[in-house]
Amino acid sequence: QVQLVESGGGLVQAGGSLRLTCAASGRTFSSYVAGWFRQAPGKEREFVAAIAWSGVRSYADSVKGRFTISRDNAKNMVFLQMNSLKPEDTAVYSCAARPASDLTYDYWGQGTQVTVSS
Repeated sequence: QVQLVESGGGLVQAGGSLRLTCAASGRTFSSYVAGWFRQAPGKEREFVAAIAWSGVRSYADSVKGRFTISRDNAKNMVFLQMNSLKPEDTAVYSCAARPASDLTYDYWGQGTQVTVSS
């Protein structure tokens, strides 16, 4: 079992930055793929970024060059550094994890609100 808790959300002006943190429990988390997803009001949840245990990263086109995902396997933590934020980045951001052999994310956090004002 893996439990995920996000923190770091808040209100920021357009052009500003925020750093989200996902704290994970579970001895096997370091071998999992960790991802960040977001859901804006009235919209479907969408993929933001993911990082494998090896450090290989992937990003949604909408955040490439602005967001950076990283992880600290020793501390069971995953981070999302968000720079040059735009109002359209406003959403609830959730951390998720899956075994590398799975295609679907099995574990989800509660989410943290990010609001970007114009």
